[in-house]
Amino acid sequence: MGAPMEPGSRAELAHALRMLAVDAVQKANSGHPGMPMGMADIAEVLWRDHLQHNPTNPSWPNRDRFVVSNGHGSMLLYALLHLSGYALSIDDLRAFRQLGSRTPGHPEVGLTPGVETTTGPLGQGLANAVGMALAERILSQAFNRPGFEVIDHHVYVFVGDGCLMEGLSHEACSLAGTLGLGKLIAVYDDNGISIDGRTEGWFTDDTAKRFEAYGWHVVAGVDGHRPEAIDAALRMAKDERDRPTIIIAKTIIGKGSPNKSGRESSHGAPLGASEVALVRAELGWCHEAFDIPSDIRLAWDARPRGQVSESEWQGLFDAYAAAYPELALELERRWRGDLPSSWDAAKDALLRQADERAKSGEPVATRKASKIAIDALGGMLPELVGGSADLTHSNLTFGLHSKGVLKPIGKREAQRELEGGRDDRGDQHRSAGAGAGAGEAQGQGTIGNYVYFGVREFAMAAIANGLSLYGGGFIPYVGTFLVFSDYARSAIRMAALMKQRVVYVLTHDSIGLGEDGPTHQPVEHAACLRLIPNLVVWRPCDEVETACAWAAAIERRDGPSALLLTRQNLPVVAQGGADTRGIARGGYVLEGGADPRRPDVVLIATGSEVALAVEARRALEEDGVLARVVSMPSTKVFDRQGADWHDEVLPRGVPRVAIEAGVGDFWRKYVGLEGAVVSLDRFGESAPAEVLFEHFGFTVEGVVQAARRVLV
Repeated sequence: MGAPMEPGSRAELAHALRMLAVDAVQKANSGHPGMPMGMADIAEVLWRDHLQHNPTNPSWPNRDRFVVSNGHGSMLLYALLHLSGYALSIDDLRAFRQLGSRTPGHPEVGLTPGVETTTGPLGQGLANAVGMALAERILSQAFNRPGFEVIDHHVYVFVGDGCLMEGLSHEACSLAGTLGLGKLIAVYDDNGISIDGRTEGWFTDDTAKRFEAYGWHVVAGVDGHRPEAIDAALRMAKDERDRPTIIIAKTIIGKGSPNKSGRESSHGAPLGASEVALVRAELGWCHEAFDIPSDIRLAWDARPRGQVSESEWQGLFDAYAAAYPELALELERRWRGDLPSSWDAAKDALLRQADERAKSGEPVATRKASKIAIDALGGMLPELVGGSADLTHSNLTFGLHSKGVLKPIGKREAQRELEGGRDDRGDQHRSAGAGAGAGEAQGQGTIGNYVYFGVREFAMAAIANGLSLYGGGFIPYVGTFLVFSDYARSAIRMAALMKQRVVYVLTHDSIGLGEDGPTHQPVEHAACLRLIPNLVVWRPCDEVETACAWAAAIERRDGPSALLLTRQNLPVVAQGGADTRGIARGGYVLEGGADPRRPDVVLIATGSEVALAVEARRALEEDGVLARVVSMPSTKVFDRQGADWHDEVLPRGVPRVAIEAGVGDFWRKYVGLEGAVVSLDRFGESAPAEVLFEHFGFTVEGVVQAARRVLV
């Protein structure tokens, strides 16, 4: 039996976390008790002595962000939130992992107050935290002024062995080091155990050297069960402003369990009733399940201190607003997530200008049309933060108003320059920072809005989620080739699950990219992305549809959007006015709608195949077949329209042909088994685009033949 504890001692406060986790997992007969038991001492020191937060206002803008990347240990977070005074009751903890509860198996943002991001897929919370730290950097540089550090906080993230084994951690942490995100503090739960057992058989990295190579500040050899050592490590981390910090804390998984501590058996299953009783005896915890004594509750209650902290900050912000009223109003708009008051006018101008250019008849690639939209919107939407995975000049994501996010000059670099040393970024920092404003004047570097992610698609998408989650009104957009969305797919899925406004600019969207061949030619990707719930996919056919897609993505506040764009130039087919309203509904009659007669066949197409459908319609009409062309840039948006719109666009009983340079099964929901699909159900080839389209049957004759088959 453990030694008696002093009431309100650090050990007792940490044991409250342990026992809430143990009891909740046991009651649910499901969950992961080992991580909460192992990290309880670290969490107690961080949350009670360092974390800047206010449980009565979980959305306080200047709070520290706290992320549990090893999200299977969710009960640690729920126990922290409950004991600190967030609106999460003991009954919520009793309902752990139950249908409809606010304490799901893994943390879910928007469901539980105080949860900053949805975690569980290992490593993604760490990458989200990188995005949050980047958001803090960008926002503070843009809005802070001398004497008014209204944006000044840290981002803490707990990570486990699994997080660091995932390749995503390399991508994200490498970039974090390069960018010098000094407000980011990771605490590594170095317990040497994963589900399969001791990690020494499959994870023998020297983590300290690894992170030193990334350019991180490393605090190694910390005893994760000694509060004094934990406190000292956190202070060292907070003192470091030029580099992100990782604290490597040695812990014992399942600490307090006589038979399962230090073993994989405590990782992902309830301890069992008999072992729970032994844990109580070992810890000297004589309270019943979910019973927390009043003195412990009082010691944990962070509401009074949090309210004082926010009140002091509010006084600073009020003074800031008096000194810089326009900046304060803009910052408050960003925090609310509102678009600028000039948005409607800017959107109308974008669509009008696209329509005017369309009248010239000049072909344009939709990736170029996307850049035109970025150029037009970037100046009036400072919340737009873009980037590309080393394909900026192919994705065309760098707009007229884009400025690269660079590593700020820290104390070490500044000293080298004073001594005549060379800034290892050469002249790029100086030239990019010219006239950048107050951020640079304070030695904080250029106020950037464009991230060169390097070849890191997964990290790029997960970091974009962190930017969106941060709460500063950021609208991140990130680019790569559509085929490489596979690398980012898990983070795209998480954005959809979390309802985050992220825009994916996915170019080179078909065999139309040509000579790079089947390794780079997406075939199944459009269909796969359309299957993700709450992800709106747009595949526009020209500049007008692309402008509409961008406007819809910006206005959408409940989820991400993917823009699938061509490398090759496309002819103009859409026009403004009524077409613009139809485009916004996801699918509309492009040609043949004015004819009062019932069509003989409907041709449905997207993207580069819409112009082909238009040509095929004309060929059919020459043979006496009345055809209608439906452009369907977004199937998800079209599906959300009412039955009246569906029937108006796709009349019941009329044969249908779908045309898309990708796998065809997806289109059966629109054409039925009796309809036809002109598709590509195999991998592509290496050849010029025009050769490939003809080779694979994407010709006027191919579409006409398909139409004739359904008319028989």
